[in-house]
Amino acid sequence: MLSLADARERCEALIERARRAGADAGDAVYVGSASESVSVRLGKLEDVERSESESVGLRVFVGGASASIGSTDLGDAALDELASRAVAMARLAPADKFAGLAAEDLLLRGDALDLDLDDATERSPADLRSLAEQAEDAARTIPGVTNSEGGGASSGRGLFALATSHGFSGAYAASSHSVSASVVAGEGSAMQRDYSWRSTRHAADLLGPEAIGREAGERAVRRLNPGRVKSGPMPVVFDPRVANSLVGHLIGAMSGASIARRASFLLDRDGQKLFDSAITITDDPLLPRGMRSRPFDGEGLPTAPRKLVDAGHITGWLMDAAAARQLGATPTGHASRGSSGAPHVTSSNVVLQPGSLTPAELMADIADGVYVTELIGQGVNGVTGDYSRGASGFRIVNGKLAGPIAEFTVAGHLIEMFAALTPANDLEVYRGIDSPTLRVDGMSVAGD
Repeated sequence: MLSLADARERCEALIERARRAGADAGDAVYVGSASESVSVRLGKLEDVERSESESVGLRVFVGGASASIGSTDLGDAALDELASRAVAMARLAPADKFAGLAAEDLLLRGDALDLDLDDATERSPADLRSLAEQAEDAARTIPGVTNSEGGGASSGRGLFALATSHGFSGAYAASSHSVSASVVAGEGSAMQRDYSWRSTRHAADLLGPEAIGREAGERAVRRLNPGRVKSGPMPVVFDPRVANSLVGHLIGAMSGASIARRASFLLDRDGQKLFDSAITITDDPLLPRGMRSRPFDGEGLPTAPRKLVDAGHITGWLMDAAAARQLGATPTGHASRGSSGAPHVTSSNVVLQPGSLTPAELMADIADGVYVTELIGQGVNGVTGDYSRGASGFRIVNGKLAGPIAEFTVAGHLIEMFAALTPANDLEVYRGIDSPTLRVDGMSVAGD
């Protein structure tokens, strides 16, 4: 993997080659990564994996048309060929009035912020194996756990560099460290599995492997002997590990590209109040050590914190340059890039801010409801907002969690679900999209 300086130099050199080949404008990206992972099962080594990759991508514009091409060969001869082929492809492509680089006056100027994303800690395969074993051992000590799908640990580092023909050049690196465990409780047809994991930028921030393992084991045992739930309308409470998916549906619908295609259930709702006035959802790409932090976006624009939902109101769309041109607006610094293809819209560290009630207080007045810990299937329509997903979890009876339940469906419409949403105060920030426990009244539950 290249150094930051060398990655920038390769991107700048590729742009220069494209200009010499006849491109009017263009941008180039370098994406490099290296990672190592170890998994164990039942106390024995299961797998050791080491992966490294690096690639460059070039996007060129010729006479209103564009083309994108990528390569894993970073040699001078390969870059020459890459530039020539990209320009030749663009000359054969149809014009696109919305394609193009972001406006020059919007580019990040000066040095990118240091967000403390790159941890110098190096973990050997032996270190990773020890972490994986500790996580699995802790899970298997929980009474009721009968088997294991394994424990795992990994560490890695990635690097992203971008250069444009109109003056931007930047690069940053980010590390990652993770531990996981997945175990089985019960016997025969009554077996249940569950898991736990954590991932951080810095090794020092990672939750201890014993805690991760215990959580996995306790979750699996809690699911034993699930019952069924009767069908009907009732309050649904989403555990934090699935509650964030509701925020994910919102973000997808806020994409400027979806709005421009008129393929979003939020169409014509910009600025409207969709949530209770106590609801705030933030997006912070500059969070130090954040799992999705970045000092600039995939088009060289500076990133900045913003509220996606402020006092219940949608605050506008997330746009790259192409979507902004289609909508007659300004890009918002939410472009993301891989080593091939055009930019696309993505969010960063998104958080639905917590409320004031504990989860117990949030459920206290629910006489009959369900608490969802797992969602199954893809039954969400991003165009209409219709929502229907298979689920498992627990019954809520007289304000308390009762026995486990499985094989039921929760359904509703996302607009109505957002309006009925109430957050608890148990927020933990570590997933990239994070939410506390969420209660949504009036959903349809289909069971027996």
